[in-house]
Amino acid sequence: MMKAIFTALLCTSCLLSATPVWSAAIEKTWSTKYDTYFRKYSKRYFGPNVDWRWFKAQGIAESALRDKARSAVGAKGVMQIMPATFAEIRKKNPQFVNVDEPRWNIAAGIYYDRYLYKKITDIDFFQHRLYLTFAGYNAGYGGILKAIKRAQQPREEADWKRLKKHLPKETQGYVSRIVSLKTGDLARR
Repeated sequence: MMKAIFTALLCTSCLLSATPVWSAAIEKTWSTKYDTYFRKYSKRYFGPNVDWRWFKAQGIAESALRDKARSAVGAKGVMQIMPATFAEIRKKNPQFVNVDEPRWNIAAGIYYDRYLYKKITDIDFFQHRLYLTFAGYNAGYGGILKAIKRAQQPREEADWKRLKKHLPKETQGYVSRIVSLKTGDLARR
């Protein structure tokens, strides 16, 4: 009886939580299967000085690196790209053949990160700008603009520390998960 109640609570919390729940054992053994793609496309879109593990951490936060992952709203693959978003990205990158192929899914996700990063022009500090990029990936660019408005700050004074409390809790958790993964498990590899 207790086991059934615990299982029901766990399943309910998984459905309600902003961040998927994974066991600690899995977290210590993240696959290296897609590292080549994370390295290649982070270098292509962010340059050689940006650590590719940021984007792998994002892939873990999005799907636990599962290439067959599907969300309730239709997002697909490792980077949980919406088909309509992939179609838009593909207009500028016709070589991105199929959202269901991990290579192109990861490439599109990192390309979209770069697109968001370039739109966040008023923040000079790289780390804060990258965090806001991840927040935009999760909540949309409009979500960032709403947070700036709620914070009642001029855009030129906006930074992650001031804005994060004005973002949805889900987005705050999402970015925290990426930072935790990147500075924890993935930093040791």
